[in-house]
Amino acid sequence: MTDQQLPDWADPSVSPTDLDAQGMSRRGLLRRAGLFGAAFALGGAATPAAATGRDLGGSDPRLAYLVGDHHVHSVYSHDAKYTFSQQVRAAARYGLDWLVFNEHSNFGHAHHGAALEHQEILKARAENPRQLIFQGLEWYIPAAEHATVFAAPGPHEVDLLTRFELAYDGKLLGYTEGAAGAADTARNEAHAVKAVQWLAEQRRTGYVDDVLVLANHPLRLGIDSPHELRNWRDAATGIVIGMEGAPGAQGAAIPGWRGANSIRGEYENKPSAQSWSGYPADAYLTYGGFDWATATVGGLWDSMLAEGRLFSITSNSDNHRTVFDTWKNGDWQPGQNFDNTGKVPDPVDTGTAQPGSDFWPGQFSRTHVGVTRYGYRAVMEGLRAGRVWVDHGHLLDGLDVRVQRECDHGRGVTLGGRLRVRRGERLTLSVTVTTASRPNPQGILPRLAHVDVIRGAVRGPAADRDTWRAPDTRVVHTADVTGRTGTYTLRIPLTAGDESFYLRLRGGDGKRQGTGYLGAAVDPHGPIPHEPGNGDPWADTWFYANPVFVDVTGA
Repeated sequence: MTDQQLPDWADPSVSPTDLDAQGMSRRGLLRRAGLFGAAFALGGAATPAAATGRDLGGSDPRLAYLVGDHHVHSVYSHDAKYTFSQQVRAAARYGLDWLVFNEHSNFGHAHHGAALEHQEILKARAENPRQLIFQGLEWYIPAAEHATVFAAPGPHEVDLLTRFELAYDGKLLGYTEGAAGAADTARNEAHAVKAVQWLAEQRRTGYVDDVLVLANHPLRLGIDSPHELRNWRDAATGIVIGMEGAPGAQGAAIPGWRGANSIRGEYENKPSAQSWSGYPADAYLTYGGFDWATATVGGLWDSMLAEGRLFSITSNSDNHRTVFDTWKNGDWQPGQNFDNTGKVPDPVDTGTAQPGSDFWPGQFSRTHVGVTRYGYRAVMEGLRAGRVWVDHGHLLDGLDVRVQRECDHGRGVTLGGRLRVRRGERLTLSVTVTTASRPNPQGILPRLAHVDVIRGAVRGPAADRDTWRAPDTRVVHTADVTGRTGTYTLRIPLTAGDESFYLRLRGGDGKRQGTGYLGAAVDPHGPIPHEPGNGDPWADTWFYANPVFVDVTGA
């Protein structure tokens, strides 16, 4: 696998006059990171040992952020409608550097569709080396929800997916909700653990260069229990790296579109026999478009971070059917179906708006991954390292986060990293924001109103693996940035106490917020659910960033 041709905004041979405002903004960010041109193509220097947390301080590398989406469907999914090329063109139009086609598992997909799509992917990679296109699978997790599984390009990438699908997919085995075998939870949960261990073994033996798993829409049905999330993470460390912080289907509750009971993300479910009983009824809603597990300060995500272990979040389109789109599925030829073709018929344009809840890849939801070079492995390494922040509505052009000791003139550590300090040391959290440089696809020029710093104590492995509470996590600082534009840096002083902790960031446009789920003392102005049927996503946008861990030692 070779490095890719640089994208236009990173390629010095591309004239600035050929870039739009956002392309120029991204080029500026890259220049400030010292990675422009050949430095970005070849990769920066290796991360010093200090960045691993073994020594005091830290000097993580400067990063460029690649924008992507790990949850995209095409005609190779039984319930989607767009051709592969339609999705690729849309991703390019909305500025994505990378995307993952994670088609739904089916026997038709395993026996026919995966190989057919692979040929399209190989052709697209050859024709446009500026775009990083991964092939993946949306795995029906035994006893749980769905997950994105994807591998680095290589000779076995499609074989890995189909072998995994046939041996471990819950739908194909009859282990999912509504199937006869769904009630055998212990067996099904054990099979999910074996599945991720099998993936880890394929990476360890070199059958594939790399493979990652991310849980999708974890609280949509309430069947991803806290102990299952922890079990997958612990069974395949570095393979199961996180979950969707926000689901796709963000256009589901546009007023007057789908119906009076519609909720962003299509989170319109109630508890079932397979749901975990410990979740409250409010867990089945989205908050500012984000999953309750992520949006609740002191909630499930924080309870996992409080163990001192990284668990990343993402945001993506889950694109099947785009809002206000006029295409519909074509008609089957006699004798054809998904099981014997692995592909639904190509769509036809009706000229009339068709049902849908989704946005195109990159149109609304974006996952930003920090890298020092351009390429497939760089994206996967950045995801695994947790160098990730996400936004809705193109709220920001750029975000850089650093935590460093006050006495240290190095760069400290960034998202996903660990800083080792002494008890009582003074620290500085530096947050560099680059505001939106152009109107988003809705024609709105987004403006950030506030940045929130969330701090939680690290207490080690949870005694109760089904806990979803982190009682010592709360919003500790809010910066009002209303009216600020361009690139600016917030410097927030901190002090290391007696125990290790983590910091994470969140911010919003200030248009819709209220007391957080666990009360004003924990979160005085967080995201809130919208009224059913009245959830304009463009009027309620947020960003979230992965944590930085601070390990405190004795004086």
